[in-house]
Amino acid sequence: MSKFIKSIRGMHDVLPDDSHRWQGFEATIRQLMTSYGYKEIRMPLVESTDLFCRSIGEVTDIVEKEMYTFEDRNGDKLTLRPEGTASCVRAGIQHGLLHNQVQRLWYNGPMFRHERPQKGRYRQFHQFGVEVFGIDTPDIDAELILISARLWKQLGLKNIRLELNTLGSNQARQDYKDILVSYLNEHIELLDEDSLRRLKTNPLRILDSKNPAMKEMLDNAPSLMDHLDDESRQQFDKLRASLDATGIEYTINPRLVRGLDYYCKTVFEWITDELGAQGTICAGGRYDGLVEQLGGKSTPAIGFALGMERILALLESQQEQAAETIDAYLVLLGDECEIKGLQLAEQIREQLPELRMIAHCGGGSMKSQMKKADRSGADVALILGEDELSKQQVTVKYLREKRDQQTVSFEGLSHFLST
Repeated sequence: MSKFIKSIRGMHDVLPDDSHRWQGFEATIRQLMTSYGYKEIRMPLVESTDLFCRSIGEVTDIVEKEMYTFEDRNGDKLTLRPEGTASCVRAGIQHGLLHNQVQRLWYNGPMFRHERPQKGRYRQFHQFGVEVFGIDTPDIDAELILISARLWKQLGLKNIRLELNTLGSNQARQDYKDILVSYLNEHIELLDEDSLRRLKTNPLRILDSKNPAMKEMLDNAPSLMDHLDDESRQQFDKLRASLDATGIEYTINPRLVRGLDYYCKTVFEWITDELGAQGTICAGGRYDGLVEQLGGKSTPAIGFALGMERILALLESQQEQAAETIDAYLVLLGDECEIKGLQLAEQIREQLPELRMIAHCGGGSMKSQMKKADRSGADVALILGEDELSKQQVTVKYLREKRDQQTVSFEGLSHFLST
């Protein structure tokens, strides 16, 4: 007997009993983004490796440790996309969508990172992302936060908090980096291996360290807020005023720096305490320099993204999950009834496209078919046997209610099922 092949660790199947939850989530996303006037964009799963090295940063964990990278038969170095922003920017530049234009875009699809699997976090995961290009004022920063807040409301999610920070302009951040590096060098004996490496490559990421041995030292580190440029400070104040006016509660977290190199000015995260140590379920911020960095014209931009598996895991922990239901199960007894039943089923579907109905296939006795009808979760069984066929009617048996069975003519069946 051959050994069966399992899915790769960290890659998961969405099984039939769960697919309706995904479909509902996706429908909510689509309706929400349409209501705000955003358009969907779809990008390929595979991109040039250089795209992510130049955008995310060569010394980030994603590029150094987590990307799925390979050479194709032409020797080109390719990568399964680990996130959506870089691909979206690349598509915008390539197709002339960004220069001197405003674009409000969203996407949804699988991403790939070779990280440790945990609750709601996989090596293939599905990301919903929103990107806006061509607006440099903080009102659009507020709109993206409002979109995410409305999504939580529509999904019925609770116990989520918003953390907010500004990284300032590129120049202000560079000046602050010099001050921070000087401070960290004074306490170099407290830095762990990761922090020592980042000290030369991306010192701001040290502020995000979870090492308890470094906590007191980092708490006393110079704050970026004290070294902001005037423009960034004014923009941040306007953003806060917009959030206050719209009733969005938030906490300012001066240690929030985000893990990707391209962020500047506004950064934010939505966090829960119900999914373990990695509590971030949605994150985003400004990346005004990325379009130019990838070969386009200078374009202001901001976006956010969330992992759909994380949100679904949180929904499952907070809400009772209703099973997908079937409206009717068509029981067909005998060869002639099977032929007529399939014809009848197609007529009903033509008239009632939203009706969820299973037409039995595979034959079997009345008893076995009724067992399958019951297991399907259908509300009613529509029984078509030789007697019903001769009278041009079906017998309706209620499976979830204590009601007497009844007969309905073929002509009246669609009306009956619609009420």
